[in-house]
Amino acid sequence: MIAVEGRLPKATGISRQELVRAAELFARLSGRRIKTVFRDVTVVLQNDRSSDLVHRGIMGVEGATDVITQRYDPMPGEAEGVYGEIYVNVERALALGGRKELLLYVAHGMDHLSGADDHGEKAYRTMRRRELGWIALAEKSKS
Repeated sequence: MIAVEGRLPKATGISRQELVRAAELFARLSGRRIKTVFRDVTVVLQNDRSSDLVHRGIMGVEGATDVITQRYDPMPGEAEGVYGEIYVNVERALALGGRKELLLYVAHGMDHLSGADDHGEKAYRTMRRRELGWIALAEKSKS
């Protein structure tokens, strides 16, 4: 299950329903890549101020950022799979391009939840290429 929490300004150019559908697609594609199911992921929409607080709390780093992911192990009795949260900075996405930037942050978060790493130029390019492909699929399936 994919849930979206938080305020989604109209200026992003995407409806909450479209964002959920895109996130579900990214979760399926990311899960397929690692051969596991994304069970329960919440996309938390936030602004610079709340991004700074989460960034400090999870990563120990001061300042707002674009996206932060937090993956959790299944609780006893829960099915194996991916559980986690993706904290997406909507304020930053709006400043840098709106809809496509927001989708990129969600795709990037799903990619990280699956264990993808963007440390190093080659890994960064691989992730970016994959995520842009996912966004193209989401936009195509929208029409």
